[in-house]
Amino acid sequence: MTSLLTPLRLTWVQPEDLLGHELRQAAQDGRDPSAIAARWRAAGGQEAPRRAGASHEPASPYLRRLAGDLLDELAALPSRLEHSEPTGLGEIQALCPHWPSEQRGGVRDEVPPTAPLLPLPRLHAAWLGRAAGCLLGKPVEKLPLTAIRALARATGNWPLTTWFTAQGLPPELTAAYPWNRRSATTSLAENINGMPEDDDLNYPVLNLLLLQRHGKSFTTTDVARLWLDELPAARTFTAERIAYRNLLGGIEPPLTAHHRNPFREWIGALIRADVHGWTNPGDPAAAAAQAHRDATLSHTSNGVYAAMFTAATIAEAATRTSDIHTCLRTGLSVVPPDSRLARAVRHAVQLAQEHRGRDFDGVVDELHATHTAYHWVHAIPNTALLAAALTHADGDFTASICRAVSGGWDTDSNGATAGSIAGLLAGHPDAIADRWTAPLKNRLATSIGDFDGIGFDTLAHLTHQEASHP
Repeated sequence: MTSLLTPLRLTWVQPEDLLGHELRQAAQDGRDPSAIAARWRAAGGQEAPRRAGASHEPASPYLRRLAGDLLDELAALPSRLEHSEPTGLGEIQALCPHWPSEQRGGVRDEVPPTAPLLPLPRLHAAWLGRAAGCLLGKPVEKLPLTAIRALARATGNWPLTTWFTAQGLPPELTAAYPWNRRSATTSLAENINGMPEDDDLNYPVLNLLLLQRHGKSFTTTDVARLWLDELPAARTFTAERIAYRNLLGGIEPPLTAHHRNPFREWIGALIRADVHGWTNPGDPAAAAAQAHRDATLSHTSNGVYAAMFTAATIAEAATRTSDIHTCLRTGLSVVPPDSRLARAVRHAVQLAQEHRGRDFDGVVDELHATHTAYHWVHAIPNTALLAAALTHADGDFTASICRAVSGGWDTDSNGATAGSIAGLLAGHPDAIADRWTAPLKNRLATSIGDFDGIGFDTLAHLTHQEASHP
């Protein structure tokens, strides 16, 4: 009798799909996976899906068991990069000759006497900027760069200056490049009605809740408990979903970031970093240390550095005295200088500086050519693109989010972080064009706690309260 059950292809957890990602990760982080890759191919194993979270068909029981065994074998391989790309905070600090002086060893020596309390309007602008940038990138998430350019050009919106729209698109273009199916109904210009739920906003809300419950001295275990209490499992993706699964399997931090987690250098920790910067204005070292404790639940090395870089950049932007270029240099001061992420960011900033006065497409094309080996959600290419977009835009809000999104890869995440930083630099909600803020209707949809429907002004007020606590 034919079964009426439809197989559940749960994304980002199937061993046969994780293995392909881990083979790529191993080659990137200094291990030699060639022998294991050959065994997998000889057994009939497939490459990991390039854009989806799970392959279309489940593997045989034999291949699934083999994939699990090979994941463990890959984890035991030595890496030639382990000394230049550590994950421990003390080891990271030891490699950073320009680490900000206010913080050493993860414990604040003293609050800098001139550290400002971030004004409420600046926090409001940062929240609005994060939402607007995220929403701009949502309909084109997962689309290749050629598709993003074609869709925008067909509606007279290239270089990108405003929301994407389906109105006026030729049917053949819509068929060739379908919008992100989960987002088109809420994020195209004609459909926006408040800020829809997105993990790029869920995590800042979750980290606000983290600070409310545990203060700035929270531990990685506190983060883990909060996730289990407040974060629906189906709202996690990639590294966070693996870490969540590991917690449920009895694995404790920081092993949750390592065990069968090929996404540990992807962008997830970066999108959780904003609150750590917002609540430590003028203290990038404290912001980076908070981001480190958060990130190491699910990420290692370059995935952690991306979060620290972002938190430190935001903490510097919150001082009201630094331009975007100083902020990015401050962000790099907490990243090991010989790491792949630091080299990628320096290269991206240099490219953007060389292309000043010219369009941004040339920068994007070279970044894509340089980082073609990385997955589109990996932290290294996305952090590089973020730094390039902010540099080329010279701190301007609209230019920052539009360049970040127009560069492809993880469009909503890059737009969100660019919007957060550029919103801080703008300094006030009124300094952000009304076309970006009015459609948000001061309303955020989220699965976190009792925050669903909350206003960005209220979120700014709650964040301001946490920033004022030592």
